[in-house]
Amino acid sequence: MSKASSKAAAAALAAGGKTGVRIVVAGDRGTGKSSLIITAAVDNFPGTCPPVLPPTRLAEDFYPDRVPVTIIDTSSKLEDTGKVAEELKRADAVVLTYACDRPETLDRLSTFWLPKLRQLEVKVPVIVVGCKLDLRDENQQVSLEQVMSPIMQQFREIETCIECSSFKRIQIPEVFYYAQKAVLHPTAPLFDQESQTLKPRCVRALKRIFILCDHDRDGALSDAELNDFQVKCFNAPLQPSEIVGVKRVVEEKLPGVNERGLTLTGFLFLHALFIEKGRLETTWTVLRKFGYNNDIRLDDELIPSFKRAPDESVELSSEPLDFLRGIYELFDGDYDNNLRPAELDDIFSTAPDSPWDEPPYKDAAERTSLGGLSVNAFLSEWALMTLLHPSRAVEYLIYIGYLGDPSTAVRVTRKRRLDRKKQQSERNVFQCFVFGPKKAGKTSLLNSFIGRPCPDGHASTTEEKFAANVVELPGGTKKTLVLREIPEDEVKGLLSSKESLASCDIAVFVYDSSDESSWKRVTELLLDVAGHGEDTGYEVPSLIIAAKDDLSSFPTAIQETTRVTQDLGIEAPIPISSRMGDTNNVFRRIVNAAEHPHLSIPETEAGKSRKQYHRLVNRSLMFVSVGAAVAIVGLAAYRVYAARKSSSS
Repeated sequence: MSKASSKAAAAALAAGGKTGVRIVVAGDRGTGKSSLIITAAVDNFPGTCPPVLPPTRLAEDFYPDRVPVTIIDTSSKLEDTGKVAEELKRADAVVLTYACDRPETLDRLSTFWLPKLRQLEVKVPVIVVGCKLDLRDENQQVSLEQVMSPIMQQFREIETCIECSSFKRIQIPEVFYYAQKAVLHPTAPLFDQESQTLKPRCVRALKRIFILCDHDRDGALSDAELNDFQVKCFNAPLQPSEIVGVKRVVEEKLPGVNERGLTLTGFLFLHALFIEKGRLETTWTVLRKFGYNNDIRLDDELIPSFKRAPDESVELSSEPLDFLRGIYELFDGDYDNNLRPAELDDIFSTAPDSPWDEPPYKDAAERTSLGGLSVNAFLSEWALMTLLHPSRAVEYLIYIGYLGDPSTAVRVTRKRRLDRKKQQSERNVFQCFVFGPKKAGKTSLLNSFIGRPCPDGHASTTEEKFAANVVELPGGTKKTLVLREIPEDEVKGLLSSKESLASCDIAVFVYDSSDESSWKRVTELLLDVAGHGEDTGYEVPSLIIAAKDDLSSFPTAIQETTRVTQDLGIEAPIPISSRMGDTNNVFRRIVNAAEHPHLSIPETEAGKSRKQYHRLVNRSLMFVSVGAAVAIVGLAAYRVYAARKSSSS
């Protein structure tokens, strides 16, 4: 094994917070567990063995990876079952033993030991070892593959099967080498044993690596690019004859080489070939050199985290936004401002998955009539991901080819409290919390924002939903607005946190304008939210939306709404009808209110009283300060007068 592979293996362990590999040996009584461990450690068969060995550490240079290995023996006594279970849970790999001369111990693997590992949720590689090979009946010679194939089909966690003899010292070091190798270079994340193909996430990572190494972007690795790749990953150049040999191996199996060099198909074939031949360390060395961990995601240390105050927000900076516009143009092949689902999948084909296939991103942006995304919708999804999960957004930027400094890919905005003092917000992305009772029209508001038709009937929202879109303001300025629907049943839980409103730039309160009970409930919600903002210092501008304006208003609507809005010091309700497509410029009005965070802030009676009290206290302190200042000035004047009188005398 190369030094590069050893370093990569050690780095992979360190990234997982480990300094070595812990292998636990388990199996029925008398299957040769202790003899196996002693023979591996001292290269000599023991005459007698204690019932359970203490932890055994192999020398660091025992295997080429130079990674310390600790072997844990386990008891076969019934009373030690709990202790054995604890050891298995701490294992990096498990060696399960059976005796080649006792077929019933092999049966026990599938009836007891392997189900037990699943019951304990031990999700580590398993090496099945047939001990006492020298004692097997010569008349019952059966191939290992024939014996183990049915068990391996049932229990995919089995990484390798091997037979050995401690007495004759046959294949003893190999047992723990395979166990260590299964930890450092696991098969499961890379290769599907059943279909004998690379797993999708492995293909995606290797495709990204291929593109990064294809410097001239011609779809093939030239001899020079192949050599650069080899030096980067393995610290050793390829000889011209070796490059010819690599290409010949590919060409013999499939069309993976063209006049420009090795294609992606050929590159993937080579890695599948390495894995099939048991050279997993080759592919793992490549992956780790490009920053991947055992889950085939970029290692956490490559993804910056962004510290921010509760009322600070996070937005993409200008450089990644320009990059994303370029990506959109590149993949929107027919330039029709409609990124089709297949084209979007192609953009994320070098990421572990498509990040927008699941909530909260799925269906959060406007779709074209062909089911695609406009450039505004594409950027809105990125704005939403950056707002909610900035580190994840940067991670996926890197996956799709962003080469800028990840730490400057986003900017942290000014605190909202400071925005209020400055009476202006500099944010480009605003988050709006949408409150309201059931059946008020909250979901319809979100649907109308992203051009989704209103469904017939009513389905209560039980979880938060998001909708993001670009809002164009007078003068051509564009801002991204993110609507976050808060289900009525979730409001109490939301407000139980002091900082729950810190991330909210503006709140809207939606009610059914035809239903008086809906109005009363939205008023209660508004007072609860406004009071929470006053208590915590995170007051938010608020607007009321009178939904379902196509229906007749309840009888006292004008008097009631006028009284409440005037008492709170906010605008009158904005009438809209999502069903009729009349939104009354409500989204511009929401953004306009968010841009001026010192306005439209509701004041409750408790808030007014508190403010009046603070004014009185401040006024009293001012009078005390003025009185003290007058006294000090008077005393100083008296001293000057007294000094002058004394000198004249």
